[in-house]
Amino acid sequence: MTATIDIGRGPDGQAIGIDLAELLATRLLVQGNSGSGKSHLLRRLLEECAGQVQQIIIDPEGDFVTLADAFGHVVIDAGAYSPREIEELAARVRQHRASVVLALDELEVEAQIRCAALFLTALFDAPREHWYPALVVVDEAQMFAPAAAGEMNDETRRLTLAAMTNLMCRGRKRGLAGIVATQRLAKLAKNVAAEASNFLMGRTFLDIDMQRAADLLGMDRRQAERIRDLQRGQFLGLGPAISRRPVAVHVGAVQTSGRGGGQGLIPLPDAAEGAMEALLTDRLAEAATQAQPLRRPPPPPPPRADLEEALTQPRVLPEVKPTAAPAEAPAPSPPPPRPAPAPLAPAADAGTPEDVVREIALAEGAASRPAAACFRDFAIRCRQRGIASAHIDLTRFRRLFAFAISGLDQIEDSTRAAIAAVAEGVEEDLLAPYLAILIAAHCGHAMPDEDELARLYGSASPSRVRRLLDHLERQGRIVVREDFGGERSITVPAFNAAA
Repeated sequence: MTATIDIGRGPDGQAIGIDLAELLATRLLVQGNSGSGKSHLLRRLLEECAGQVQQIIIDPEGDFVTLADAFGHVVIDAGAYSPREIEELAARVRQHRASVVLALDELEVEAQIRCAALFLTALFDAPREHWYPALVVVDEAQMFAPAAAGEMNDETRRLTLAAMTNLMCRGRKRGLAGIVATQRLAKLAKNVAAEASNFLMGRTFLDIDMQRAADLLGMDRRQAERIRDLQRGQFLGLGPAISRRPVAVHVGAVQTSGRGGGQGLIPLPDAAEGAMEALLTDRLAEAATQAQPLRRPPPPPPPRADLEEALTQPRVLPEVKPTAAPAEAPAPSPPPPRPAPAPLAPAADAGTPEDVVREIALAEGAASRPAAACFRDFAIRCRQRGIASAHIDLTRFRRLFAFAISGLDQIEDSTRAAIAAVAEGVEEDLLAPYLAILIAAHCGHAMPDEDELARLYGSASPSRVRRLLDHLERQGRIVVREDFGGERSITVPAFNAAA
């Protein structure tokens, strides 16, 4: 079965649609600054396909709870349930194929992140017989898949990044089609954003966000200026479910609205001189001594009571009545519950996380593998050997990987510290070849040739190596000179050495 979601009109008035079947297979990324119409776009998409596919919405601001009024979504007020109940609710959502809105607006930010991570993980871990197709919409995705650690603790960040990565990388086989929306593309983890094949890019002003959006849309820097000029409600779409070439779309009208304040201008109330001050200060001391009321919104109208009951009542297994059976074939007794596996104890010779990183880095073709894949391999090997690796996130892993593949980790401590200090601030994908140059300059060795730099850079293209050297030279980190015979020499100003 195929279906097309009408999301709006193109520049010539033609209808722009999204192929629902293709969307379920390829995922979607929506980006736009505050006020660009991002939430309006998500609402239009959800309304147009309501009833055709299950919808699961992670809603940190409570904007989408009004879908319950018109389309019967079940609103799950996250603040009313324990973590274990949230996981059980997610399992029942998959079992009963219920369209739900997980409203997180009554929780603190870190509690929102943990709750959403538990819910998404439980959706992902549902048994195979419940792998029905579902759209999973995550609004403000930069909260749940941050590119940097921020102020949340490491355990929460690992939990939420794992949940979002599973949704976008491995969710398709389980029927979960991720739709992530973000205000800041630069703040969204790259391994989450990169898994989307469809893009709807709204207005953005910051150069870093605009350039990342242009890269995803296949635009050059000059064409990227279009993103800055988009009006509210206008988006550039690209992807197999939308269009094979970037297409402009003006999002159509919606039936429901959010719970936010009005956007228009409202005249101020008329008040006599001194009346407004009297209104503000009337019985102020008495009011300040009263207990602060709980911040709880009124409950939404009950949507589909039978479904709400199915999701919130304890699951009861059907009673099996004994039937007459032949004496020679008694009914088998249920198998005993399987004991939980004991945690792995670290072996005496298990090694350190740095040893595991070195093994991965020295494997054939390691530099050409995606960093996220190498990091997953690292985490699995550490778990198998019982090595504690929780303190190493993807950013730290990439730095250790660069140290290992360039050979810096095999150098004595004082030299290693001096080289690492010079390399501070270099982009992670350039770090390994730059470290090889620094090692050669500091130790008086011959500079790595083009093939070696290409290997460390994870590329077989000589032109990419030349662009790498040009980039480092523009940053003032190296000086490249080439004579008439084609011989190239590289100088590192920080060491004032050449080879």
